[in-house]
Amino acid sequence: MEIALVIVVVAVIFIVRSVKVVPQQNAWVVERLGKYHGALTPGLNFLVPFIDKVAYKHSLKEIPLDVPSQVCITRDNTQLQVDGILYFQVTDPMRASYGSSNYIVAVTQLAQTSLRSVIGKLELDKTFEERDIINAQVVAAIDEAALNWGVKVLRYEIKDLTPPKEILHAMQSQITAEREKRALIAASEGRRQEQINIATGEREAFIARSEGEKLAAINNAQGEAAAIMAVADANAKAIELVASAIRQPGGEQAVQLKVAEKAVEAFSKVAADATTTLIVPSNMTEVSTLISSAMKMVGANKV
Repeated sequence: MEIALVIVVVAVIFIVRSVKVVPQQNAWVVERLGKYHGALTPGLNFLVPFIDKVAYKHSLKEIPLDVPSQVCITRDNTQLQVDGILYFQVTDPMRASYGSSNYIVAVTQLAQTSLRSVIGKLELDKTFEERDIINAQVVAAIDEAALNWGVKVLRYEIKDLTPPKEILHAMQSQITAEREKRALIAASEGRRQEQINIATGEREAFIARSEGEKLAAINNAQGEAAAIMAVADANAKAIELVASAIRQPGGEQAVQLKVAEKAVEAFSKVAADATTTLIVPSNMTEVSTLISSAMKMVGANKV
């Protein structure tokens, strides 16, 4: 009975030590008599009891690693408190087991030193503007060295950049001054545009007024010209009518009578004015001579 119990116990030990079930996305490194033998793949695996043993177990999943916060000095000698997070993955279980005694510590230390080196090449303002470049350079520096450790660095992200309080205060003052400057520039641009708009409006109004005055002057000139032409045409027609009437029988006698009436009317007006001294011709035949002269002129016009 005791022998059977011992046999059962030994069988259970053999089964436990020989049968291994590896989970998905895991790799177990097997050593045979202390020497690397191979890596067990996910699923059911068998080992030689007391000869083979599982020396290392690695997860092949992407692993996020928090990089401790550290003080970095920029190119312009400004201290920055920087912390970040690193994402890596084990790609070679054998190298991860024998390439470094602790690849997690190695990757963490390398990430810190690489970050200090990259930050030291940049000025303070650039560290805030070029986070993507910093992340890419840190990944490139770590990934090159991590190949010997069987680790693939996927990406690095800066979580926080914290400058000293004095620098923060100076940056806030600079931002405030810059915003005030932009506000003043915007106000001056608004005033300048307002003055330009006013000047443009006045110029257009002046041009419109001058155009209106020009058109008014042209219209007045055309109206006066038309009036003069109308008066001239009327006078010409009146003269033509008078000339035509003179050519009719008895026309000359009518003219003589009209001229005599005008002469007598003129003498009458002069005589009626008390302030005017009237000089009467000594020879009244001069009146008839005046009428005769007027008739000669009319006759000349007929010819």
